[in-house]
Amino acid sequence: MKSHTVRTYKSAEPLPRAEQLAWKIAEVAADQVAVEPTVVEMIGNRIIDNAAVAAASLARRPVANARNQALAHPFKPGAGVFGIASHRRFSPEWAAWANGVAVRELDFHDTFLAADYSHPGDNIPPILAVAQHCGLSGEALVRGLAAGYEIQVNLVKGICLHEHKIDHIAHLGPSAAAGIGAALGLPTETIWQAVQQALHVTTTTRQSRKGEISSWKAYAPAFAGKMAVEAVDRAMRGEGAPSPAWEGEDGFIAWLLSGPKAEYTVPLPEKGEPKRAILDTYTKEYSAEYQSQALIDLARRMRDKIGDLAAIESVVIHTSHHTHYVIGTGANDPQKMDPNASRETLDHSIMYIFAVALEDGGWHHVNSYAPERAQRPETVALWHKISTVEDAEWTRRYHSRDPKEKAFGGRVVVTLRDGRVIDDELAIADANPLGARPFARPQYIEKFLTLSAGIVSPAEQQRFLETVDRLERLRGDELLGLNFTVDPAALGAGRTTGLFEWNGTSRETGRCTVVGA
Repeated sequence: MKSHTVRTYKSAEPLPRAEQLAWKIAEVAADQVAVEPTVVEMIGNRIIDNAAVAAASLARRPVANARNQALAHPFKPGAGVFGIASHRRFSPEWAAWANGVAVRELDFHDTFLAADYSHPGDNIPPILAVAQHCGLSGEALVRGLAAGYEIQVNLVKGICLHEHKIDHIAHLGPSAAAGIGAALGLPTETIWQAVQQALHVTTTTRQSRKGEISSWKAYAPAFAGKMAVEAVDRAMRGEGAPSPAWEGEDGFIAWLLSGPKAEYTVPLPEKGEPKRAILDTYTKEYSAEYQSQALIDLARRMRDKIGDLAAIESVVIHTSHHTHYVIGTGANDPQKMDPNASRETLDHSIMYIFAVALEDGGWHHVNSYAPERAQRPETVALWHKISTVEDAEWTRRYHSRDPKEKAFGGRVVVTLRDGRVIDDELAIADANPLGARPFARPQYIEKFLTLSAGIVSPAEQQRFLETVDRLERLRGDELLGLNFTVDPAALGAGRTTGLFEWNGTSRETGRCTVVGA
């Protein structure tokens, strides 16, 4: 790996293309180095992981709405949409949109945390949609996905967005564009323009994940993937982008990050170096913010030591800056303590999550967020006894580059009414690659079979898994097999009215005719 220093350049201080971060990213994407077997295996794992959480979310309103938008854009050759019969194809940017929302809705797929946050599996829907549309081979798809992961992970290592209240999809747009370019084998210059365009149009604020969190939290990464597809299309037609996107005098670093005097260091593979960044990432065992994964495991471990939960006086979670300020009481979001809060908000409340995990001894992607679950009086009472504090050592470990030290958990101190204190700590989740029960292919398969049970038929489950097993050997006409089909009844009602269903009926009533799923 080579570290690249990135800073602002005045317009009177020309920065050659070859020195621009976007160009260096494009060079990495255009370098068609062989993908190592361990990386191919992990890419297959993450395709399974995405399909698992997509299946579990198919009937949820945000997913149904995104799917209905895609269904209004049939296209040949086109790409597939989760749940829809494989002979039906849709415009790739809209397929990427629908599938991206399905993957992201439950906040239950892979993660990478460093200087910033990310869910690198969000790269899969746009890159796969383009590969299906263009009839690419499994080998080309693997090459594109390895590149998408590589770019996003290394941007996340080098550039912090959240301290400037910029949403993390600003790293995803460029990585997806780079991954699409890698899969298509595009020239460096074309990928360079697409990466810059994608950065420019996917820079949004972190209000997506603040206060009363809405369905846009799931839509935001899908939007970045859709924009990446469109950026690549424009770049392939010869259109340019704001340049240099990161380093320009009125660019990303100067005005949206730490300013003209700031420097960032982004690591990237050298020419001929394999792209292995996906191996640094990890998935979720539980459908909750990643910083809560180890703390759910810790709650399961502590509940027997505590015994009567009604005897608790207070619970203090000593944890990292990120956990305290994003999903803890340091966020100062009253919504995080509200029994009527949305699922998306509860997912970002470690106080709620720890309380439910203590009571239930586990976590369920649907039941743990149900309104009746959140509103139980005993749960609310326990929940409101829980607070977080930042601990400098946990913050240091969160940012450590040493995988043996890196930690996303914390120490929990439970004080009982009789004055007794019970404390315990856990640094990393059990399912983490360095945890007590690291996920491998069997665990990914189990997650898929569990989450898709009763939604995807057993025969279709097995067909999908067998297709993933042949990932690198797939022909272009077989890539549709990396989606799955369900009985239309499993898609839920999902019949909503929007702009794309407009059929010229009365503008006074604003009524549209709905095209069905």
